[in-house]
Amino acid sequence: MTREVRGVAAAPGIALGSVKWLAPAPVTSPNDAPGSDVEAEIARAETAFETVAGRYSAQALDAEGPAADILFMTSALAADPALLDQVRAEIRGGTPTAHAVTEAVAHFGAQLAALGGMMAERASDLKDVGQRVVAELLGVEPPGIPDSATPFVLAAHDLAPADTATLDPEKVVGLLTVAGGPTSHTAILAKALGIPAVVAAPDAVQIAENTEIVLDGTSGVAEIEPTPARREEVLALRARQADAPTGPGRTADGHAVPLLANVGSAADAKLAVALGAEGVGLFRTEFLFLDRKSAPTVAEQTAQYAEIFRVMGDRPVTVRTLDAGSDKPLPFLNLPEEENPALGVRGLRLSSVDEGTLLDQLTAIETAAKETGTPVKVMAPMVATVEETAYFAARAADAGIETRGIMIEIPAAALRSEHLGAEVDFFSIGTNDLSQYLFGADRMSSSLAALHNPWQPALAAAIAMVVDGASKHGVKVGVCGESASNPEFACVLVGLGVETLSMAPRSIAGVRAQLAEVTLEQCRAAAAAALSARTAEDALAAARKALGRNK
Repeated sequence: MTREVRGVAAAPGIALGSVKWLAPAPVTSPNDAPGSDVEAEIARAETAFETVAGRYSAQALDAEGPAADILFMTSALAADPALLDQVRAEIRGGTPTAHAVTEAVAHFGAQLAALGGMMAERASDLKDVGQRVVAELLGVEPPGIPDSATPFVLAAHDLAPADTATLDPEKVVGLLTVAGGPTSHTAILAKALGIPAVVAAPDAVQIAENTEIVLDGTSGVAEIEPTPARREEVLALRARQADAPTGPGRTADGHAVPLLANVGSAADAKLAVALGAEGVGLFRTEFLFLDRKSAPTVAEQTAQYAEIFRVMGDRPVTVRTLDAGSDKPLPFLNLPEEENPALGVRGLRLSSVDEGTLLDQLTAIETAAKETGTPVKVMAPMVATVEETAYFAARAADAGIETRGIMIEIPAAALRSEHLGAEVDFFSIGTNDLSQYLFGADRMSSSLAALHNPWQPALAAAIAMVVDGASKHGVKVGVCGESASNPEFACVLVGLGVETLSMAPRSIAGVRAQLAEVTLEQCRAAAAAALSARTAEDALAAARKALGRNK
């Protein structure tokens, strides 16, 4: 019987290939010989950091979408003055130069990890910075993707942005990591590239180099040394996917399910149009605000929003107002440090500190919508109460925005959806944060990644509650979290009554193909099966049976 390694589904799709392990990182030791000239060693370290920061920036300029954003942020980590100060102090204290970098990175990485949330994700990125600086100092190759004449499944303890952002989907057909989570940078970039991925699979260390596996990024399973029959089944499935239908999303019996894209830049929007997105279900506006010492002006924002609206033309665009805070620092807001940023001043709560930023953004969005004629809806993130919902709806109405909504990502909002629905026109369920708060599990913790499996029955129950509450006022419900990109769970969402699905652009084809194979009644049966299941594994098996799938 074929052995299996189980992890967490991170990017949908199925891959067949031999495993290649990421090259190891260079190792340093406190027993290495220190340089004789302290100031010369400091200068050497400074040059290495500058070189690595420059490489990240160059990669970012060549990248698009989320890859570019992540690489620019990592470049900023490599140029952090506090990190360099710590390295200088270590060298002056007698620590060998390369090991001084290791120690400084470990020091700041522990601080970031302790903060949790998105800041903990930066600890992994900082570790990659340190490894590349060490490699530069030692004159060796940094950890990197192996060469191969044939396509392969890349395996690693974890993957850094510089590795994932430069992957060639023609060569790397799947990703398998020991650590990580379903909302890590690895998962985000894998979805953007259309590469199936399984993360948080500790038993993956048992898989030897060049072992053939089937990697299922939809169920989170790696099948080791598949049988010839299974190989043929996977090859046939991939062939069917290559011939997938185009056009609007709909079930086999004609039930329309608009398939939308999550975007954060004009490049993302262009890709979404090219891949057949029917609109934008989540336009992340943070790219205009991060890494700035002052807030962007209304004119700046208007110009940037209009550029993306023009790309989408007459396709609808749903804009999310600024979702930043202590986990995505904005220096111009002077927010205090918080012990738990994920539960702090973020999203709509920023208006309690600086309402002007929200009002300027709403003005810019409406101005850009009028200039372009693009149908635009606006929603606020991190809304928990009726009072917050009414406040946002009133401010958006004052700005002239006709269609107003909120994100449902806090359990309190799900519980009171009927009452919140009396204030707005639509809900968009952000399943990433909803899972985080529903299960009390940091979405960046690889050890808790199983709790972010969309097949956890409690998540389906929470979504069903939202849909039921929304129906009392005719409020439309969409999902823009990562769960929408899972083709089989997308069917469950449709069966629960979700009307639109928004995802990474490259995930649209797989979801469209899956929906085209099933009826609305099958989707409803799959939803009922997921709701009544005891475990995530049971929910997946029961839903697949309802959808007519055996594997």
